[in-house]
Amino acid sequence: MFDKIVIANRGEIALRILRCCKEMGIGTVAVHSSADRDLKHVRLADESVCIGPASSAESYLNIPALISAAEVTDAMAIHPGYGFLAENADFAERVEQSGFAFIGPRPETIRLMGDKVSAIKAMKASGVPCVPGSDGPLGDDPKINVKMAQEIGYPIIIKAAAGGGGRGMRVVHSEATLINAISLTRAEAQATFGSDVVYMEKYLENPRHIEFQVLADQHGNAIHLAERDCSMQRRHQKVVEEAPAPGITPEMRSKIGGRCAEACRKIGYRGAGTFEFLYENGEFYFIEMNTRIQVEHPVTEMITGVDLIKEQIRIAADKKLSYTQDDIIIRGHTFECRLNAEDPKTFMPSPGTISQFHSPGGLGVRVDSHIYNGYCVPPYYDSMIGKLIVHGDSRETAMARMRTALGECIIEGIKTNIPLHQDIFNDAAFQAGGTNIHYLEKKLGL
Repeated sequence: MFDKIVIANRGEIALRILRCCKEMGIGTVAVHSSADRDLKHVRLADESVCIGPASSAESYLNIPALISAAEVTDAMAIHPGYGFLAENADFAERVEQSGFAFIGPRPETIRLMGDKVSAIKAMKASGVPCVPGSDGPLGDDPKINVKMAQEIGYPIIIKAAAGGGGRGMRVVHSEATLINAISLTRAEAQATFGSDVVYMEKYLENPRHIEFQVLADQHGNAIHLAERDCSMQRRHQKVVEEAPAPGITPEMRSKIGGRCAEACRKIGYRGAGTFEFLYENGEFYFIEMNTRIQVEHPVTEMITGVDLIKEQIRIAADKKLSYTQDDIIIRGHTFECRLNAEDPKTFMPSPGTISQFHSPGGLGVRVDSHIYNGYCVPPYYDSMIGKLIVHGDSRETAMARMRTALGECIIEGIKTNIPLHQDIFNDAAFQAGGTNIHYLEKKLGL
């Protein structure tokens, strides 16, 4: 097992990793920008290294600085968390070439699944259901593209192969706008992702967003840990997550989850990962794989009892999975609310000093957050300041506990999106379960 790990991230996920390392008896190195020297995990880590100024490009995205931090502290491994460089194959490669373990998939796997075209091809070969589409990059012949769209059936969506986060995609409802949409998406993809490769898919109009958590080791073992429903979204960003997903039967879970695990074995996947699907009319359609730990991983931990960060670390140290598929038993229901420092109506970021923070508590309540009284939320990074997670024996119990926890959570000095979450958990359609990915935006009039 590793004796020391560099935590190459910030905020709540850095604190989550640090706590896991302490539980495992592993030394920790916290890297931080000059703006983040007061982060909770920096104060709690065994060692800390300032890797640059506030700008992410000069700190958390600075590969030489991160590797240097591992070198000067004699660390053995680097955990990237999520965001920043977590799915950067070049970073994973540089880490391993420098003699350190990368706590995540192999670089070649990150590249394979990071390109949407190659990912879909690999999933189809593994029997994972995919959205009908071009099955590869679009060429430059307008006639071929028009014919392909006719065969798939409108509406269709043009997507950047290297895209993500809701960027690099354009919905097309008729042939009249198809060619222009392809050109615009190509240009946007080149400017945003450095690649103008785009592909075409059938556009599902009212799907839900359901994803399956997987774990796989380097010894041919792979399991799934059931699904999460992440359909409550705004501008392709998840707001509330829950597990298990309402309406998904044990038979469906076993079928799709089993195919995801088998796909991991076929592509030689290593570590934690998430298969994301659109779900409509009883059918699952693969859209992408996230080759990292997810923001919403706690909901899976709460219903399965599996520590996903601990398994990530064990797998990177060449250990076998601690669990078989038969060990994974779903217990109860869990919700997660992402707490953001933002105006709940305009969604404008609200950085500043937290004058008072009171964390909710009680049976089945978990708070993953790095904030504290007097902490100053900087304006340089993502606005998420924590996650409120609740578990109950049933969906109804978990929902009631979340309403109570939201009412108890006090964060003063800045604006937060707690009122938005309270509105969501009082919404009749959400309470019934099964809302689609467009529901929240329509509710908010966006």
